[in-house]
Amino acid sequence: MRAMLPHTEGFAENDGVKLHYEVYGDGPHTIVFVPTWAIVHSRSWKSQIPYFAEHFRVVTFDPRGNGKSDRPEDPAGHANDAVFSDVISVMDAVGVEKATLVGLSFSGLVSLAVAALWPDRVEAVVTTGASLPIVPPVEGRGDCFEDDIPDPVGWQKFNRRHWERDYADFLRFFFGKVFNDPHSTKQIEDSVAWGLDSDGLMLARTIDSRDCPDGTPIDEDLFRRIKCPTLLIHGDADEITRSEGTKKVAELTGGELHIFPGGGHSLAARYPAWFNTLVRDFLARHLGTYKPARRAASRRKRALYLSSPIGLGHARRDLAVARELRKLHPDLQVDWLAQDPVTRFLSANDEAIHPASRMLANESAHIEAESGEHDLHAFQAIRSMDEILIKNFMVFQEVLEEQPYDLVIADEAWDVDHFWHEHPELKRAQIAWFTDFVGWVPFAENGPREAFLTADYNAEMIEHVERRPEVRDNAIFVGTPDDIVDLSFGEGLPRMRDWIPRHYGFSDYIIGAHPSTFGSRGDLKAELGYDDGHKTCIVSVGGSGVGASLIRRILTAYPIAKAKIPELRMIVVTGPRLDPAAFDVPDGVEMRTFVPDLDRHLAACDLALVQGGLTTCMELAAAGTPFLYFPLRNHFEQNFHVAARLDRYNAGRRMTYAETGPDQIAEAMLEELRAPRTPHPVAADGAARAASMLAGML
Repeated sequence: MRAMLPHTEGFAENDGVKLHYEVYGDGPHTIVFVPTWAIVHSRSWKSQIPYFAEHFRVVTFDPRGNGKSDRPEDPAGHANDAVFSDVISVMDAVGVEKATLVGLSFSGLVSLAVAALWPDRVEAVVTTGASLPIVPPVEGRGDCFEDDIPDPVGWQKFNRRHWERDYADFLRFFFGKVFNDPHSTKQIEDSVAWGLDSDGLMLARTIDSRDCPDGTPIDEDLFRRIKCPTLLIHGDADEITRSEGTKKVAELTGGELHIFPGGGHSLAARYPAWFNTLVRDFLARHLGTYKPARRAASRRKRALYLSSPIGLGHARRDLAVARELRKLHPDLQVDWLAQDPVTRFLSANDEAIHPASRMLANESAHIEAESGEHDLHAFQAIRSMDEILIKNFMVFQEVLEEQPYDLVIADEAWDVDHFWHEHPELKRAQIAWFTDFVGWVPFAENGPREAFLTADYNAEMIEHVERRPEVRDNAIFVGTPDDIVDLSFGEGLPRMRDWIPRHYGFSDYIIGAHPSTFGSRGDLKAELGYDDGHKTCIVSVGGSGVGASLIRRILTAYPIAKAKIPELRMIVVTGPRLDPAAFDVPDGVEMRTFVPDLDRHLAACDLALVQGGLTTCMELAAAGTPFLYFPLRNHFEQNFHVAARLDRYNAGRRMTYAETGPDQIAEAMLEELRAPRTPHPVAADGAARAASMLAGML
């Protein structure tokens, strides 16, 4: 799912070639993200578009030869001058008189050339990894383009015939060079997929176009003609283009030069938080565009609380921590940066929602879009959420730049933890990091690729924490050391039970409101109207739409169970993303969309049927309520981390959705009602413990 969609799209035409463009945002200044070489299309700027469109008018377009743009068959249709003029044609089509141009690799050259040839149309130029023919190319690249090499290796794959025979192999090689930075698997996969939107024959035409005569000379005199501000960026480990060219153009234009230590070719994609901030501040200095205005510090202590939108259980425990923390710091002001339905829950509890929350891209909707029938590949869903995560991180970053906070409390805010570890210089406040699991886990049936990817992600996290321990001022595991699953982080990596205790403190489990505070079960039943002789069963499937198929199966099971227990009553809480009217509801079933005090209902009911989310399951365990839980297929957290913890607490009966029909569900319901198990006690003071761990930071 994309973090932002264009409000306008269409086609510009340049000498008969149609170029597909998209427009985002409506700021007073315009940025054109110029497409790089025809090997990929405009999605390569996905980590920049959603953020900059909050402050600028952003224009992107697909290059000749890829995406939705035309694919000229004549090599002359790919000559430099044609590509240079494409930028002006798109600007004319969208009604932009003047813009900042941002280019990567070949489009770095394009952006600089347009600034030289049409100086009145360009406000500023930003290049990263620019491909500039004023210096020799990387050694080996293009040396054997016309040779017939049966089994090419390395740069021999930069070869016309290999592109015709096995273009995908070339793309994998090439983008492995583009993203030679460690832990770049996602960027490589994206780029290969975009590259396959074209083909080797098409790409070869761009190479052939270099033989076209009478083009604009690409020499030092061209770059001397540039008068607008320039920001020239290059990684010093770039294996595609040489930084000497970027350094030379910086001299010729008097531009601002930034060399990224250890960086590869595509810094905008691999290090987007650093790149976006650098570009934003450059444009603010030279064009007077947006830059956060620092407000005066408040006399009151202030905390910014980031609460995950995936399930309301996190919100309940976060609210409990905030309330306990206020007992220790009565003057503490807590602002919440969160999304619906968390914001709805917090507002109902009179909490202050930061206005920037409305700018966050919707993570719950992404998770829902990634799900199937009771199936959510949680690791891949988070992995494919990279565009949303960088957008939301930039929103968070600007909040801290505008308003001082004494403490950030981050409940599984993966984006903040990742980008602050990658770029500690961006850190603006103390941070306390909360999580109830550590470590991505592969499913054996998903093969060695998933095992490799999860290990790579775990290795990056371990390297971050061990190399930059100062980034996390406090890291709190919501549980005890015994709650850590007994698994390895991956081949060659430590075991979780060995590594996690060295880097985390432990709060024990945090219950939003512990059932022991609700009074007796009898009194609670009376309060909620459950003391009328019925056996009350509550079905709750969280805050996303992935639970729809489970609800339907349970609704089918209900008449079977009721035939054996006539007093059985069922209440189904669909969550805010599911419409109760979309279900065939048997007599005796009550449908609700949202119950803000659901934990009290779960403590009072006789049986619950839920997914495998940890917070809901642990609330049920604490209440001693019998429950069936159905971990989502491919959801590693529910199937490994949560299941192991519930086993330790002797809580719940684990069900396998794919192997369980309505008859089996009904039978399991009856068995749990007749002979409920007794869970081990769940800590009642986890929120207070967590608050005491935070109190000294204020």
